[in-house]
Amino acid sequence: MVRAYVMVKANTGEADRLKSSIEDITGVQSAHIVAGDVDLIATVDVDEPADVKKIAATGIQGIQGVEGTRTYIAMD
Repeated sequence: MVRAYVMVKANTGEADRLKSSIEDITGVQSAHIVAGDVDLIATVDVDEPADVKKIAATGIQGIQGVEGTRTYIAMD
């Protein structure tokens, strides 16, 4: 099992809509709106590291209103 955290930067006013869209992606366990440098943090649990890339690069970044993402894979 691979766990990753995807930091999501959203266009202004898009965080609520994006949260719901991100949570609908298979492999995303949760998404939270946060204060700080990013607007949302999504927790991803998948079988392979390649699946993390697919979710972050294709799934999340493919949603209109996402400015960008940064992905961190848990090492423990």
